[in-house]
Amino acid sequence: MQAVIVLAHGSRDPLWSLPVEELARQIAAQDSSTSVLCAYLELRQPDLGSAAQQLVAAGARTVRVLPLFFGIGKHAREDLPLRMAELGRAHPAVCFEQLPIAGEDPRLRLLLTQMALENGSS
Repeated sequence: MQAVIVLAHGSRDPLWSLPVEELARQIAAQDSSTSVLCAYLELRQPDLGSAAQQLVAAGARTVRVLPLFFGIGKHAREDLPLRMAELGRAHPAVCFEQLPIAGEDPRLRLLLTQMALENGSS
């Protein structure tokens, strides 16, 4: 079974996570054979390890982690690789794949460019 963890920073504000959760719902709706959970680095639950544990317990053998960061700051550069390594050690029979940082994907930058220009010409 393949799974996806939508990983975000986290916030104490309960409304902050709504777009993250909506993205997870959209991914699940696009491919009903893929289990999808949200996880947060801090300030919200579940954390990455807990989400991974839940997916592995449900039978996931491949878990793709989608980091919703715009740039490669300390979390993306240092914290996330350490946590990904921890997941591999905790679940050696499972393939954990860290996807590129969302903000580093040229498709997202193109979409944001288009949004800025479309809104500016209204």
